[in-house]
Amino acid sequence: MVFRTIATSAALLVGLAVAGAVAGPQWHPQPVTEHVVPATQDTTIGGVDPAAVAAGEIGEVGDHEVLAEPVTIQLEGATIGGLLRRPLEADGSLMTGRPGVVFVHGAGTGKAVEAFARTAADLASAGVVTLVPDKRLDTYSLRERDYEAMALDYDRSVDLLRTVDGVDPARVGLYGESEGTWIVPVLQADDPTIAFTILTSAPVVPPREQAAFAADSYLRHTGVPDQVFRAIPRAVGMQFPGGGFTYADFDVRPWLAAQTAPVLVVYGTADASMPIEQGARIILTETGAAPGEAPVTVRYYAGADHGIRVREGTPEGATAPLHPDFVPDLAAWVQGQPGTADAAPQVAGATPEQLFLAVPVPQPRWWGNGDVVVAAVLGGTGLVLLALVAWGVVALVVPLVRRRRDGPAPPFAPGVGPALVALGAGAVATTGALAVYLLLVARLAFDYQRNDVIVQGGWVTVRLLGVLTAVAAAVLLQRVADVRSARRAGGDVVVARGVPAGIVLWCVVAGSVSLLLTLAYWGVYQLGI
Repeated sequence: MVFRTIATSAALLVGLAVAGAVAGPQWHPQPVTEHVVPATQDTTIGGVDPAAVAAGEIGEVGDHEVLAEPVTIQLEGATIGGLLRRPLEADGSLMTGRPGVVFVHGAGTGKAVEAFARTAADLASAGVVTLVPDKRLDTYSLRERDYEAMALDYDRSVDLLRTVDGVDPARVGLYGESEGTWIVPVLQADDPTIAFTILTSAPVVPPREQAAFAADSYLRHTGVPDQVFRAIPRAVGMQFPGGGFTYADFDVRPWLAAQTAPVLVVYGTADASMPIEQGARIILTETGAAPGEAPVTVRYYAGADHGIRVREGTPEGATAPLHPDFVPDLAAWVQGQPGTADAAPQVAGATPEQLFLAVPVPQPRWWGNGDVVVAAVLGGTGLVLLALVAWGVVALVVPLVRRRRDGPAPPFAPGVGPALVALGAGAVATTGALAVYLLLVARLAFDYQRNDVIVQGGWVTVRLLGVLTAVAAAVLLQRVADVRSARRAGGDVVVARGVPAGIVLWCVVAGSVSLLLTLAYWGVYQLGI
């Protein structure tokens, strides 16, 4: 009996492992083989005219008081606010003939009074007029984003800044960060009069590829078992539940090729979410319609994160400061145009380290539609819960239970009922444990933390529950086989007696099969296949 259970369980586990392996793509990221090598660790911007510095035309951070004023920006179909910051002369008058910068939001930023506050204020104190518009949110959601339409919205802010007193309209450029760097090249290609662009923490690759890259990077730092990585292409590569998310495959490279203005590329070497070497390399090789037409300058800041902030040494709960060289370099590059546009060194700063490439994400096969995945989980769980209700009918509604002369006939053959309970409960419990595990790991990953008890112990727990559920399925199969053998020998025993018991049986079996296949898809039953 024990041997049969072991053999049947092993067969089921191998079958689930094979089903999980063939149901979707594997994850084999390609290592970076050609690394970006900065010419020097000094990020100082070359090409700054000493005479312009001496004349006060090129200022440094803190040279000027700043006048901050709210503004209103009219968009197509909406009105948003913004915050304008202008540098003042020593006598309190507005500076004239100054370059201007419009800030383009990344994901998660919104209000002008909160976004880019330190960067925009420091840049203004050096002599650059800055405009941070509110982020338009009525056309922006997790499911729907249109980067080309967003570029048209930000162009209204460019138009406004060009009319501001003290701004040289021919020297207005753009600063984009993170998601905003997918918008900035579109805007500059559509409006070639934009004088320059700054791309900070730029993904460059399409959002789907960047998401997979970031997930891989965060999971490696968190220390998850190798089996968990299989979930990356299956989660990121699928068609997302409910549709939408068409922006996930947006490719900014055609717009990079259409650039006509100088580009400054900025990364922090501690930014684990971006392909910091690959992104710079793509921009260097693909920007500009003709050689020299859109010169590119690249700077890497040591220990800086995605927002070019240095978190090391920052007390917990406090806002990390910007890298001390970041805004001074921005100010010098912006004010020193055109001399700083192509000045050496082209690539400078701390040495970046990117282990793997961001690549196109393999598409899942049969489970490539997120609606199918959700239906499998909800449907499977619902069937098991329906079985519990039916079980109550079997146990409590006596008239529906056939009776023998010696008492009520049991609804299930010997051993079938406990095996059903173990199978259904195990399938639901394992699915729930997997969901909790993934949420805990995601939280650790986003916080860039490690916890081996959760990461390793949690995965062992999930897999152990999965194995016990498979054993319960094996026991159920054996009990059913025993009943059929007894009936062939002339016995009158049945697997399930009556309609309610039959409903319980088939609901548990169908729901559990759906959940077990889902668990196999997400890697719970991997055996190195």
